[in-house]
Amino acid sequence: MIGLPRAAHHLASGLLDLRGEFPAVPADWAYLDAAATAQKPRAVIEAIHRAYAEDYATVHRGVYARSARMTEAYEAARARTARFLRVKPQEILFVRGATEGINLVAQAWGPANVGPGDRILLSALEHHSNIVPWRMLADRVGAEIDVAPLTADHRIDEDALVGMIRPETKLVAIAHLSNVTGALSDLRRIADAAHIHGALLLADGCQAAPRLALDLPALGCDFYVFSGHKLYGPTGIGVLWARSEILEAMPPWQGGGAMIESVAFDHVTYAPPPGRFEAGTPHIAGAIGLHAAIDWVEQVGLYAIEAHERALTAQARDALAAIPGVRIFGPANPLGILSFNIGSVHPHDVATILDEAGVAIRAGHHCAQPLMARLGEAATARASICAHVTEADIGRLVDGLQRVRRIFG
Repeated sequence: MIGLPRAAHHLASGLLDLRGEFPAVPADWAYLDAAATAQKPRAVIEAIHRAYAEDYATVHRGVYARSARMTEAYEAARARTARFLRVKPQEILFVRGATEGINLVAQAWGPANVGPGDRILLSALEHHSNIVPWRMLADRVGAEIDVAPLTADHRIDEDALVGMIRPETKLVAIAHLSNVTGALSDLRRIADAAHIHGALLLADGCQAAPRLALDLPALGCDFYVFSGHKLYGPTGIGVLWARSEILEAMPPWQGGGAMIESVAFDHVTYAPPPGRFEAGTPHIAGAIGLHAAIDWVEQVGLYAIEAHERALTAQARDALAAIPGVRIFGPANPLGILSFNIGSVHPHDVATILDEAGVAIRAGHHCAQPLMARLGEAATARASICAHVTEADIGRLVDGLQRVRRIFG
């Protein structure tokens, strides 16, 4: 267990002061791209270093003491993740990231539960990782994809979505928090509507997990995925959660070591979940790094992180709205994410000029090309706010955009 972050206190403004916890974020650099990948607090870096430099051994196989200790640490990471989500450890699957988690559901659960004439319901603002696996499944089994529209302020139209669920709908798959607009979905409402018709709900929690205290049973979803690297943890590790009875009924999707009970050339029996879905040697240090990241965010306090990000997002939105020529996409109260364009300047040019000013943002379609088509834009600029972002960083962004206006007239 790590200690309380040294700078985990509030400034006079009520905002968090966590910049000193991030050694890769110098004071003169505004990193506003956490929606793509978060920088790592020192506690996570040190945990990963110890895992490789002092404690490393294989897990689930060795009978020697260090292997046993490493196995305990790996499974402790699973138990810690389960507490983070308020679920059971045996319901937590470690995967490479949310993309792999969604593909696992599509390939293992999908063919057994979705067939010709069945329907999968998505929304118009989904990340490609929550579109392509379902398109592949639909093409494979002869199912159909339905797409819920958006409201005028670029949120999922939940009234329309709920009205589109019908007996043929087997799965609803949506983002908990949009990676483009920062719009939050009402998972409980959508889950209840899906369950009335016998459908399941999968939620992409990549942007929600670093910002919100999560209670998956209370949210009502059946599958939930997120990536560790967006939660201040390492790359290459992610989480798929599903209810026990769903996992028990799902066949494995990859074969190899660790996911079996017995193997012969004419017969194989498989391990119970979660082992059934974790073939091969896992990302051991990644799981330990994720454990440290969860410890860190919970000791800072997810409610404090959410309040910090809401305040700075509102401040940034107001400041950008006051700049002539800036168009902001999304609701009036986004959480942590702002997408915008300025005049006719290409977002890549905006990002390049901001980089020269020491501000890092994302520019492009954000792996959401159908949403870009809905917005009528080829791409947008995106600033994302996280726990270490400061008011000075927002000031740098605003100053940089004023420079964009001067350069492009």
